[in-house]
Amino acid sequence: MRILHTMLRVGDLERSIAFYTQVLGMALLRRSENPEHRYSLAFLGFEGGNPGQAEIELTYNWGVTQYEHGSAYGHIAIGVPDAYAACERIKAAGGRVTREAGPVLGGSTVIAFVTDPDGYKIELIQRDFAAAGAGLR
Repeated sequence: MRILHTMLRVGDLERSIAFYTQVLGMALLRRSENPEHRYSLAFLGFEGGNPGQAEIELTYNWGVTQYEHGSAYGHIAIGVPDAYAACERIKAAGGRVTREAGPVLGGSTVIAFVTDPDGYKIELIQRDFAAAGAGLR
């Protein structure tokens, strides 16, 4: 078994695709439209997506521009080789860093947080990808 994707409902599909591709460096892997049921989907990921890595599915329900996230949602985590550099690239691309890179409280793992246009939190976790390479570069 493996995780295939995480679905996020978004209020503006094009704005969200731009954030995930231009700010976070993901690739738009595929998209589909369902006029009968009034929704559009976009799948994004790194390195070609499934089956190699989990993807993010952005779902736009036509005419719905915002959602309440509820108190149960936490964040999506993305591995990065250098969280400090990733934050600088994200800010330069117009993204919003909500927690600058630095060690996690009570530990040594370097993390940061960014927020997407719909308010979803994304944690950047610094990892050594020397062998395989993944995540934001």
